[in-house]
Amino acid sequence: MSKLPKLPKLSKLAGPAGMRQLWGMLKRVPRGGKVMGTLIGRMAPYTGTISPEILELDLGRSKVMMRDRKAVRNHLNCIHAIALMNLGEVATGTAMMYSMPENARAIIVNLGMEYKKKARGTLIAEATCPVPSSNEKKEYVFSADLKDAHGDVVATATARWLVGPAS
Repeated sequence: MSKLPKLPKLSKLAGPAGMRQLWGMLKRVPRGGKVMGTLIGRMAPYTGTISPEILELDLGRSKVMMRDRKAVRNHLNCIHAIALMNLGEVATGTAMMYSMPENARAIIVNLGMEYKKKARGTLIAEATCPVPSSNEKKEYVFSADLKDAHGDVVATATARWLVGPAS
């Protein structure tokens, strides 16, 4: 069994460099995407409630999976609207965080959701974002499509992220 590389401190994951470093190590490790999702969930505890799994992460894009389970269901026996919103935020947020310059930080300032059909089963959210070229204070608006196992879009999240200089 191979030894895992030394991981950066969890607080460093909040920055772009730490996220890129961590994903660079974990993407090659079995279940590395699950570990990455768990660490993101520990950094942002509410995010952890959906148990996200990072499938792909690169400059300008992210692909995140959420499994269907009782904890994310509603009274209509489908995935709860806010669990879908949470998945949309994780997908857009990881894409943006991974893509920013090292001297930048970001915060979501608006998140909207268009629900297209009842969501059931494992979902995959795919986000594509612009890649900021500087830490200049600027807003970026982009979306993530949430798809079911049949490839049907069940919801689309539209996010507005404010990027600016790290303090």
